[in-house]
Amino acid sequence: MPDVMLEDRIEERGNMKAKGIPDDIKQKAEEMIEEFNRKTFPESDCFYQARFRGKHLYLDRSDYGNLSPICRLTYTGSMNRWECAIFKWSSEKYDPEEWFFPGSEHVNGSIEGAMKAGLEAYPA
Repeated sequence: MPDVMLEDRIEERGNMKAKGIPDDIKQKAEEMIEEFNRKTFPESDCFYQARFRGKHLYLDRSDYGNLSPICRLTYTGSMNRWECAIFKWSSEKYDPEEWFFPGSEHVNGSIEGAMKAGLEAYPA
């Protein structure tokens, strides 16, 4: 698995003034992710999970015990306007400029849209 933690630390040092995601937004995001998991992966060993760092929500997915990065969402101050960056295995980085991937049509600023896009980009 790539060293996404190192990438996170480097990015956070460069963005020391960036505000983090408020706790109430984190809670709402986790509730949305849990609901998506219940609907999309009933009785399955697949699920999305959140990691929060600074202004970013990282969506990782566990597929039968293998945890993989899927995308990084940047909080812009609205629950419906997250900026999405898909994880590219070719460079082992999140790429906000990459828009030509399977599922990109689901990216609409929502957390659910990002998870739907992730399922097409990286099928479970």
